[in-house]
Amino acid sequence: MRPIIEFCTNNMHFGTDEVMEKLEENPDYDVIEYGCLSNCGQCAMMPFAMVNGEIIDADSADELYEAIMAKIKELEAWDSLELD
Repeated sequence: MRPIIEFCTNNMHFGTDEVMEKLEENPDYDVIEYGCLSNCGQCAMMPFAMVNGEIIDADSADELYEAIMAKIKELEAWDSLELD
């Protein structure tokens, strides 16, 4: 399953725009930017994104990237188990 990674435009001041651009380089990911993801409290406090509908947050944009990649690896592991 292709991961769907969603970003909020209002959260870009945390540096998530750079995370989004880095993820967009991978053609195996669906990266989407929305005007709002309806998580305003979280959006105002820290960098975050949604991976397949699950909120992923971190203290910095770099940590967010690493957390997103870890979540994608976790999802890939589950997908491979389901195929066995």
